[in-house]
Amino acid sequence: MLFLLPPSETKRDGGAEGTRLDLGALRFPALRRQRTAAVAALRSLSGDQDAALRALKLGPKQHAEVDRNRSLRASAVMPAIDRYTGVLYDALDGPSLSASQRDFAAQHVVIHSALFGPIGALDPIPAYRLSHDSRLPDLALGKHWRDAAAAAIATGAGGGASGNGSGAGLVLDLRSEAYVHLGPAPAGSFFVRVVSEGDDGVRRALNHFNKKGKGSFVRAVIQAEIDHADLASLLDWAASASVRLSPGAPGELELVV
Repeated sequence: MLFLLPPSETKRDGGAEGTRLDLGALRFPALRRQRTAAVAALRSLSGDQDAALRALKLGPKQHAEVDRNRSLRASAVMPAIDRYTGVLYDALDGPSLSASQRDFAAQHVVIHSALFGPIGALDPIPAYRLSHDSRLPDLALGKHWRDAAAAAIATGAGGGASGNGSGAGLVLDLRSEAYVHLGPAPAGSFFVRVVSEGDDGVRRALNHFNKKGKGSFVRAVIQAEIDHADLASLLDWAASASVRLSPGAPGELELVV
């Protein structure tokens, strides 16, 4: 089973003292070439602060984000699930998970970074700033990541922490459509839509609040520590855990919050 999460624009500062980025320590080692190129392009862009602010769509008071990018090779690292902040990750609350629950997340949760591609929940990363729509010199993120990231994701559910498995099992895609464009999930996966249900029984898509619903849902699955082999198993668990998850349009699930 694999959960695909989007990253967050906001990230926690700091990291473990004496640590630094090691691309070889990240899940899906086959992506090292793409990661090296993306990191080099971002650091090169960061040499020109004005150009970097424009390319990253940042305001003049956000120069600290450019400074982060310039020093990301030497910055301290922390697990990705702790690094990312914001509504989804606040609801997931990775730092409060138990040791066994964090081990479960390491096996079954993948976060799709625009800089590093798909990474494991506990992969050690520095703080950085790069979005799916950022423009790097001589590197188009969509073209750069799409095929390589899709191939990595397709091995993820069957490959454990190394991502070297022979095929994907149950895959739930909770990314935004912009990040899906950077690496589609394999055939047979399910795209999760977060909806609300009115008194009239009509379900409506949520915008901002969908992130909290996704974070809470993934946290509940992690805390249960059940590796669901198929959708039927997941739906049975959801019903028993009072999680309102049900089939939607073909290839989709609806999470009612």
